[in-house]
Amino acid sequence: MSEKPKLKPKIRFKGYTDTWGQRKLSSLVEFSNGINAPKERYGKGRKMISVMDILTKESLEYPNIISAVEVDEITEQKYKVESGDLIFVRSSEVVSEVGWAKAYCDNEYALFSGFTIRGKKKTEFDNYFTELSLNSINRVQIESKAGGSTRYNVSQSILNDISILQPAYEEQTVIANFIRALDNAIALHQRKLDELRELKKGYLQQMFPQAGERVPRMRFAGFSGEWQERRLGEVAERVIRKNLNLESTLPLTISAQFGLIDQNEFFDKQIASKDVSGYFLIRNGEFAYNKSYSNGYPWGVIKRLDRYTLGVLSTLYIVFTPVAVESEFLLQYYESSCWHKEVSVCAAEGARNHGLLNITPSDFFDTVLSLPTTREEQIVIGNFFRNLDKRITIQFEIMEQLKELKAAYLQNMFV
Repeated sequence: MSEKPKLKPKIRFKGYTDTWGQRKLSSLVEFSNGINAPKERYGKGRKMISVMDILTKESLEYPNIISAVEVDEITEQKYKVESGDLIFVRSSEVVSEVGWAKAYCDNEYALFSGFTIRGKKKTEFDNYFTELSLNSINRVQIESKAGGSTRYNVSQSILNDISILQPAYEEQTVIANFIRALDNAIALHQRKLDELRELKKGYLQQMFPQAGERVPRMRFAGFSGEWQERRLGEVAERVIRKNLNLESTLPLTISAQFGLIDQNEFFDKQIASKDVSGYFLIRNGEFAYNKSYSNGYPWGVIKRLDRYTLGVLSTLYIVFTPVAVESEFLLQYYESSCWHKEVSVCAAEGARNHGLLNITPSDFFDTVLSLPTTREEQIVIGNFFRNLDKRITIQFEIMEQLKELKAAYLQNMFV
C-alpha cells in the first residue's frame, strides 16, 4: 500500500488542529507571461520586475525593483503586478532558480518582464505563506517538471499543475508573520555584520600607511615616528616541507571569507589528489598565499592557518612563517590592500595563466612591507583587529544560527 501523504505539519501554533487542504496553484492564481517590449522602451517608465528582483533576498516591493519599461496605458493595465500576486522565474540556466516564486507586497503596482510569469491572485490566500511553501518543501515538484537542455524552463501549464497543502487563511497568516519576523531578525543582524566589516575596512585603511606614506593616518597614543620598510624575506621564511610521512591527510583551500579551510567542508568534495604526500605540510600559525585571482581579490589572498593543527596544501601555494614580525600584525597587514601594489609590480610582466597570477616565490619574498619600528606597536595593532574580528565572528555566527533556525521551521511548519 502506498503511504498516505501527511496533512498536518510537525510544528504548529497553539489553537490550530485542522488538517491542511490540497490546492492546485491554478485554483489560487491565474498565470500569464510578461512584457516583451522593444529595447528602446527599457530603462524608463514604470518599474518592471525582472528575474534578479525575484532571486534577491530583499522583499519584492516597488522601491526595490531595479528595471523599468515604458508602455502604453492598455499594456500597463494588462501587465500589472499588485499586492497579493505571485511572480515566478520563467527560465534559468540553473535548475534551483527556475520557477522560484516571490510574493509582491506593495500597494504601488509594478509591471513584469517576459522572463517571468505572473500569478494574478483570484481567491483568498496569504501570498508570502505560498511563496515559502513553494520555495521550500514544494521545490522538488517544480524542479522535477522543469524542462530544457541548456536552460531550464517552466510554463503556465506546469505551474497550474503544481499542488500545495494549505491550512485555513488565518493559520497561513500566523505562519507567514512568524517567518517574516525571523527574516527581519536575519536582515538586522546582516546589517550589523556589514557595518562591522565596513568598520574594519575603514580601520585597515587608516591604521596602515597607504601608497607613498610613511606613517598611518590613525595611530594609538604613545607611538610616533616613521614606519620602516622591510622585505618579506627579511621578516618571514618560506616553508617548503613536504607531507612525505603523511602527517596530515587534511586537504586545505584558501577562502577569502573563511581563510584556510578543509576542502571537503568548503566544496562538499575533495579537490586534492588522493595521494597528498607531495603536498606542502602546513602547521598552525603559518601563512599561505593563494595566487588565484577572483572578483574583489585581483591579487589573490593571504591567510594564516588558525582552524586546524596541521593540513596539506598544493605546491601552487606559497607557504611562509613570520620570524621577525608579530604574527597577528602580519595577518591584519594582509587583510588590508597595502601589499597589492608590490605584488602587482611582480605580476605585471607575466601573463595570467588559468586564473593564477604569474608570481614566483623569489619575487613574492622580495615584496616590501611597511612595519612599525617597535614590536609593541605591532602587538597593539594586532590585538585591536583581533578583538574586532571576534565581534565580526560572533555576529556572523548569530546570523547563521538564525538562518538554520528558519530552515528548520520551514521544514517542520509546512507539509
